[in-house]
Amino acid sequence: MKVLLKDEMLIAEGKLLKYLPKCFQFIVDTWPDFKVIICRTDPEKKRDFTRKVSLFSTDERSLKKMLSEEDPFDWSSCFRLGGCDVSHTTMLKEVSSNRNVNCKCVTVTHLLYLPGSSHLVTPTFDSQLKSRISSLDCSHADLVNCTWKLGGTEQTKNIVTFLISNFPSCCITDYQGRPVSWMGMYDSLAIGMLYTQPEYRQKGYAKVLVHTMARRLLADGYPVFCYIEEGNAVSYKLFKSLGFIEDPSFRASLFEFKV
Repeated sequence: MKVLLKDEMLIAEGKLLKYLPKCFQFIVDTWPDFKVIICRTDPEKKRDFTRKVSLFSTDERSLKKMLSEEDPFDWSSCFRLGGCDVSHTTMLKEVSSNRNVNCKCVTVTHLLYLPGSSHLVTPTFDSQLKSRISSLDCSHADLVNCTWKLGGTEQTKNIVTFLISNFPSCCITDYQGRPVSWMGMYDSLAIGMLYTQPEYRQKGYAKVLVHTMARRLLADGYPVFCYIEEGNAVSYKLFKSLGFIEDPSFRASLFEFKV
């Protein structure tokens, strides 16, 4: 076993980058000093359920210039844009209108994250519950899909199956091994899809799942964060009680673009 030094970590990072999904492309406004970075699906390899784009920008003027004068998106197809601060709403609507594309802000969220394991609060729970903590598998896709706020269709079932197959998940089962409370991870690496069946609520299952998932992700070197919709006071209070924090000046938004 070897603990990597700083220079060695950079070498390891370069090798790990080879394992990024080949269906993604990363685009910047300028290089090496960039103010905008966009992650999009490779136009040659896109699938119906991956028509989404994520971006980060430190300068709205640079972002507007890039969106107006270049083609980082396929404006001719319906797609969703996530990770964008709500402060860019007016500009995004202006740019999309100039391209005869409708832009709608679908949701505005709090971005909550866990700085490290020292911030994670451990909930108290029955030791017998530990033996019922497991992971979701593809046979649970129907169950998750029909309870997911964005689910309910065959297309969203494909999304759920893809996420369960490729990303960490966590669930609590009943004594017959059937999930009664669960959470997963989106391809943005945000944790979500947290749900507990009505008859099993008020037992602290959600806290146990978030704590278990957070510990697992931290141990594997993943960032731990989630998006909580504005107005969802219950989930916001839950994650804050477990040690998650936020930058109150930032509101992550999800936008939908349609011709």
